[in-house]
Amino acid sequence: MSMFSANLNFLFNEVPFMERFSAAAKAGFKNVEFMFPYDFNQNEVKKQLQENNLKLVLFNLPAGNWGEGDRGTAADPARKEEFKNGVAEAIAAAKLFGVNRVNCLVGKVSGDYADTEIMANLLDNLSFAADEFQKVGLDLLIEPINHFDIPGFYLNTTEQVIEIINKLNKPNIFLQYDIYHAEREGEDHNQVIEKYVEKIAHVQVADNPGRNQPGTGVIAVKDLFGKLIEVGYKGYIGFEYKPTGETVESLNWVATYGYEL
Repeated sequence: MSMFSANLNFLFNEVPFMERFSAAAKAGFKNVEFMFPYDFNQNEVKKQLQENNLKLVLFNLPAGNWGEGDRGTAADPARKEEFKNGVAEAIAAAKLFGVNRVNCLVGKVSGDYADTEIMANLLDNLSFAADEFQKVGLDLLIEPINHFDIPGFYLNTTEQVIEIINKLNKPNIFLQYDIYHAEREGEDHNQVIEKYVEKIAHVQVADNPGRNQPGTGVIAVKDLFGKLIEVGYKGYIGFEYKPTGETVESLNWVATYGYEL
């Protein structure tokens, strides 16, 4: 499978961030992804991509102050302007890097709001982002995060995201399907893949428990990759796992499963 992507926030942490591009290329990757380009010198990021013949396939909308515990701004009614400003930042970065898909972490909500108010705000924000993205040929992805790893995160399951996608009914809104988060929520991966493949624009993988590389836990990752191929999935699969030991050693499962980077 040639559509694997190295998540540089999780892999190659043995070296500083800007050195992870060359490390990924040396390991055999052709594609990379990472969470946020906004705190880096984006021209240097682009230089690293070009020098190492790598394609950046995904990053996230701004998510607030990550170090202080923010995990997105889309759901919180108090952060509406911040979210809209982040949409503009994401569009500028996507243009620079030639990326056509940007993921949204909707985040947590601080303050006392009725759920109807939170949902109305979230739908309005996602509709705005989708419309702005559509103008420049970008797809908007929405990712649910399990409620164990990030308590209070507003969207935890595939079904919640699919419901939003259906409500908004816009052609450029898709699901980012993270196998690890779905496993933590007890979802049936085969059922999700079969039912929603047309809505899945990006897949991320880690095993469970531990969020380490495939083969360290209970998820039948090889079978799931086979299911993705069977149903005609055309997107990328991002390696968003915490390696046990050195990153390069943690990649041995790829060949064991019969794949190449």
